[in-house]
Amino acid sequence: MLRSSFISGYNGYMSTILTYVPALAHTKQHHPENHARLSGLMPALEMFGILEEVTAVVPQLATYDQLRRVHTSGVIDYVRQISGQGGGLLDAGDTYATAESYDLARLAVGGCCTAVDKMMTGEAKNGFALVRPPGHHAESDRVSGFCLFNNIAAAARHAQIVHGVERILILDFDVHHGNGTQDIFYEDDSVMFASLHLYARYFYPGIGGMYEVGTRMGHGYTLNVPFPAGVGDVGYLRAMQEIIMPKARAFQPQLLLISAGFDAHWRDPLAMANLSLKGYGWLTQMLIELADELCNGRILFVLEGGYQLDVLTYGIINVFYSLLGRDEIYDPFGAAPEIEKDISPLLEQLKARYL
Repeated sequence: MLRSSFISGYNGYMSTILTYVPALAHTKQHHPENHARLSGLMPALEMFGILEEVTAVVPQLATYDQLRRVHTSGVIDYVRQISGQGGGLLDAGDTYATAESYDLARLAVGGCCTAVDKMMTGEAKNGFALVRPPGHHAESDRVSGFCLFNNIAAAARHAQIVHGVERILILDFDVHHGNGTQDIFYEDDSVMFASLHLYARYFYPGIGGMYEVGTRMGHGYTLNVPFPAGVGDVGYLRAMQEIIMPKARAFQPQLLLISAGFDAHWRDPLAMANLSLKGYGWLTQMLIELADELCNGRILFVLEGGYQLDVLTYGIINVFYSLLGRDEIYDPFGAAPEIEKDISPLLEQLKARYL
């Protein structure tokens, strides 16, 4: 059973928390972003001994004000209207809503904000928000890429407004660029947004180049690492060590928020990257060590993409292993069958631009 309550106050123990919003009623037949991504997860977490070690956070519906911190009234009301009419497509692509989607999307946002509350008040050290619909493609004034409201952006604003956090680093390792998160913070110097993603012609969303660095007050606080197809474990880890970590140390964040997508794995059907589960595990461990170094361990992972269900499940398990301090990485699939592409020239270009 998942523990549903916290120890009152801080008694020398800070837990790892789990926020779970499977959004079973937000689903569309034959759509890759459907309820099956999370509906079967809990038995696996129990089998791997994770549920007995984490603390559940009961998600609350995000308020209209919480949504307005990152979205226009127009897009919020649009999602509510389409959902209230029984659902339908929300854009020209494949972003959909059902009759329950508006409230489920609010629950996903609210769960992330509640997790931030627990971490910032010392009731928890770190955690994972297993929520859907995902959020990182949702821009301030439009839905896109299967995303309705931007969960991680709302959590960042909540940390700032409610808890007075001055500097937040959002790192996005979904294989697709977090265009929505970038849009929301593009003029903001209090939130550094860094994204590791594939960047290729015709690959969604088509932005996220190295020349996108923020504007006005936010100039220099957007950091894009646009990988070519075929990048794998070595490329991701080198980018972390040589680009992301030096920038993070210079920024000195007080909170780390991670958009965690598992679609960069070589078995994922929607992308062309070669990351393995071991590579994901090493990446996660580096981020947790960075949080320990810079912000008292405060790090919240927020689920984004990942469409090969076994990879998604094991990827989530490995994140929990790292959050709980276990030195284990479970990888039944092994390394990608193809030799990964060398990104040394790209890294040299990025160093010249960013460091």
